[in-house]
Amino acid sequence: MGVAVVFPGQGSQFPEMLDPWLGHPASAAVVTEASEVLGFDLAARCHEPGALERTDITQLAVFTADVAAFRVLETAGLMPVAAAGHSLGEFAALVATSATTLAAALDAVRIRATAMQEACAQQPGAMLAVMGITAAEAADIVVAAAEGEALVVANENSPKQTVLSGTEAAIERAAAIAKDRKARGMRIPVAGAFHSPLMEAAVGPVAEAVERMDLQPPRFPLVPNLTGQPTQDPAVIDGLLRRHVVSPVLWNASIDAMAALGADVFVEAGPGNVLTGMIKRCLPDARTVTVGDPEAATALAAEFA
Repeated sequence: MGVAVVFPGQGSQFPEMLDPWLGHPASAAVVTEASEVLGFDLAARCHEPGALERTDITQLAVFTADVAAFRVLETAGLMPVAAAGHSLGEFAALVATSATTLAAALDAVRIRATAMQEACAQQPGAMLAVMGITAAEAADIVVAAAEGEALVVANENSPKQTVLSGTEAAIERAAAIAKDRKARGMRIPVAGAFHSPLMEAAVGPVAEAVERMDLQPPRFPLVPNLTGQPTQDPAVIDGLLRRHVVSPVLWNASIDAMAALGADVFVEAGPGNVLTGMIKRCLPDARTVTVGDPEAATALAAEFA
């Protein structure tokens, strides 16, 4: 029996997500360090009206919650066979595998979040989850709906859930076509067209931030979003991260790759349970566990330590 740890990204946030982690020394240290690096109380900021509607605050908070959860698992003795993070969550996976430090990753996330917020302002867009059809069928909707505008498959989350990303008009057309084709479409509450060409303005700042991260070989396999294949080569990870914001998230392939490494238990470390649902659709027989507080993380780790 092997355990893989997965880290959620933007979309899993809620105001209280950091509060439980303040009560355990390992996770509280993460929140404290993040707040010191940022220069403000991150847990308190999450409770401010409108704070989590901002990409720059949300990404910092979700990343910190992800790493805080992992530190409790790690302190309790859990050693995963692999790790992956969904979009933003990939930066938490880098810290978990010791490919980089918390401070370095936090700096990169801060720059990434700000650059993406600015890219959203320059090139407005939206994202649409399409459920009930395959990725290939979703790609056909992209062809039909694009009409010369930016529209791409951004995430392949499970065999029957794909996320499209593009201009507002193209997303509207895609939603109508999906409905006609008996698929269910749902808007994703994000600020723009993530993982699409509309984020191109963020690539340069993110690439510079990644270069400063000084990536090291992960101590256990990391499965990057862009390939869905495990690696422990920092040069490979570096190259993929530089184009991360405009590249697709191959989550279904990532889950299959971790299962091939021996993972039959998948632990979602961080806020919410979005990834747990995706994983059950990818691997119905896998055990999935969420750890949203230190008690749950400690209990889970004790099973495998």
